[in-house]
Amino acid sequence: MPSYEVTTASAAEMHRFREWADEEGWNPGRSDIVPFHTADPRGFFLGRLDGEPVVSVSGVRYGTDFGFIGFYIARPAVRGQGYGIRIWRTAMRHLDGRNIGLDGVVQQQENYRRSGFRRVWTHVRYAGVPAGAEASAGVRLVDGRDVPFDRLAEYDRRFFPAEREAFLSQWIGLPSHTSLAAVRDGRLQGFAVMRPATVGSRIGPLHAASQDIASALVHGLTGDTPDEPVALDVPDINTPSVELMERLGLEPTFECARMYTGPTPDVDSGGIFAVTTLELG
Repeated sequence: MPSYEVTTASAAEMHRFREWADEEGWNPGRSDIVPFHTADPRGFFLGRLDGEPVVSVSGVRYGTDFGFIGFYIARPAVRGQGYGIRIWRTAMRHLDGRNIGLDGVVQQQENYRRSGFRRVWTHVRYAGVPAGAEASAGVRLVDGRDVPFDRLAEYDRRFFPAEREAFLSQWIGLPSHTSLAAVRDGRLQGFAVMRPATVGSRIGPLHAASQDIASALVHGLTGDTPDEPVALDVPDINTPSVELMERLGLEPTFECARMYTGPTPDVDSGGIFAVTTLELG
């Protein structure tokens, strides 16, 4: 019988998570792995068959009571043989006692329901070359790295169920990432990050007080690369965001369900025009 074991992934092994996600067609960010690993270095797992990694999952802890599952991937040759559920249980034990979230692909949603998850909304990926994004009168866009970090982290906390300062500092600080904050009348009214992906760029998060501010942030992020495609993962319950994507000429290409084991977190869902990342929430 082949030998199977689950171990915590080392920093050097994190490249596998991105490579496998890329092969699944998820269009991961090119530098995602650095901030992902920073979020919870003990939260990434590999299942090894005779020493060879064949299954992955992440179970990232945030704060004291929230966690997020992602990167649940089995290599095609070992699917349906029980290796996935064994690594899944490892991630769930790592997050024991927390409200756990995930973004589940359509094919796996019934399995997640059997594990105690319930759907609260759908994330729809909109992609293409944006056209029609506009600046907004009275809104000043500044480099996110120029905003005092405690102020930015406090703003981010409105839209996420737990503190994630270690992740956020990397997310805005990487040289390949572009971050913008929207300021109106001296108040922080929006925040967005764009990063290079396998195809084009990904924008996430896109947090804004209104549709016009969200449009201004997209305009500011993409103005220097007007012909480059972008992708955003939009909660379908945010009607102004869906309307903005359609106005920009972006097309829906993919969807998954945001699911939780516990209560729906009390966040400003109306201000989430695009989620940060489907892998880490």
